[in-house]
Amino acid sequence: MKNTPIRLGLLALLLTIISICMAVLAMLSVSSSHADLRLSERFAQSVKTRYELEEEGQLFLKQMNESPKDEIISKDIEKGGFILSIELQLKNDEYIIRNWKIKKTWEESTKIDNLWKGD
Repeated sequence: MKNTPIRLGLLALLLTIISICMAVLAMLSVSSSHADLRLSERFAQSVKTRYELEEEGQLFLKQMNESPKDEIISKDIEKGGFILSIELQLKNDEYIIRNWKIKKTWEESTKIDNLWKGD
């Protein structure tokens, strides 16, 4: 029997490159999923705050309808950086909603140094 040498150099190089690519893709996947988790947690907190504002606004509307007094009532409710602006108008001994708007408080833009100006 004749012994023929098996050359594994090219195969070993190919398997090494494939292993490195798979490791890089795994790290990118973990990093991306962690960023998605943080973003979804921030979004969940924002939605929770909005629902809490809506609940407080509905309670305010209920209190005003139980004892109507003024012709027009305006109120701002603030929570977690959001503001619910409510404006009610008295009509037939019951308040109707003229304005019901949730907005986010404005954050001043800050100057970021060392930005590339596109030159």
